[in-house]
Amino acid sequence: MNDVAAEAGVALKTVSRVVNHEPGVNTATAERVQAAIDRLGYRRNDGARTLRQGRTASIGLVIEDVADPFYSGLSRAVEDIALGHDYLVFTGSSGESPTRERDLVLAFCARRVDGLIIVPAGDDHEYLTPEVDAGIAAVFADRPPGTGPEADTVLCDNTGGSRAGVHHLIAHGHRRIAYVGDSPSIFTAAERLEGYRQALSAAGLPYDEGLVAMGPVDQGRVQADVERLLNSPDPPTALFTGNGRTTVASLRAFASFGPGGRRLGEPHGADVALVGFDDFELADLLKITVVAQDPVGLGRTAAELLFQRLSGDEDAPRRVELPTRLIDRGSGEVRPGA
Repeated sequence: MNDVAAEAGVALKTVSRVVNHEPGVNTATAERVQAAIDRLGYRRNDGARTLRQGRTASIGLVIEDVADPFYSGLSRAVEDIALGHDYLVFTGSSGESPTRERDLVLAFCARRVDGLIIVPAGDDHEYLTPEVDAGIAAVFADRPPGTGPEADTVLCDNTGGSRAGVHHLIAHGHRRIAYVGDSPSIFTAAERLEGYRQALSAAGLPYDEGLVAMGPVDQGRVQADVERLLNSPDPPTALFTGNGRTTVASLRAFASFGPGGRRLGEPHGADVALVGFDDFELADLLKITVVAQDPVGLGRTAAELLFQRLSGDEDAPRRVELPTRLIDRGSGEVRPGA
């Protein structure tokens, strides 16, 4: 900045006013300063400026997997809100590892982020207590925190959404409905299983553990479970899948049955109905009925709560639950034996 002042023949304070868009500099002088800035290639040191203000103008975002379209939508929403506040976002994927979640959070804290948005991979967040006590704001998204500091939490209605999806299948005449979901240790998977059970109970249908298949979302596991369920002596007439990746893996499993095999979720000629939790790309073209979450709304709400905290909001921690909506496209409207 001293070099710019010397080049333009003005005081250092005048350069500071031009750089920070402050009033008090006449047009001709401002143009001379800007010309000197352009010639010298000067760039304002935002890091030093924000540090003088006692902040870094950055937040950390820890999600499960940046490659998952659900978390891509959430991340983009957080970025949009952050950019509106002139903040940068550092993002990392935990891969469902509590250890990696902890390491990422503490790495962000070591870089003095002003706040954190965390999709928890574990249920022990005591490690975060010293950081929150030191002034770092934290918000949990998609899943609630376990032990540790109280913080704002933004969830979707996992139980209610699952209940609505299974009820939709029951309303179309299905009585043997399988649930294929993620690992039961994951909060969202457990909540969706609970919604499945509630819908069966409300319809007077028994809960059959033989119709439930949960585990890691990889093609081999889902493929084996779908084949086992549909090749059983008394197979289900419908599937409810617990998230978008499980739905896609199930569709691939059905493709392996080949011509003349079991057909999934086709409006005409199908023999197995399907409703999936989570909308996903091409679901509309494939005519897949889904219970849609709002990942963008989830990220936006979490970011807005975080920036309220960064602005001095000291109200009691909030728990916000966003609604889901059922989108019927054909695969969930297939009746048994159609």
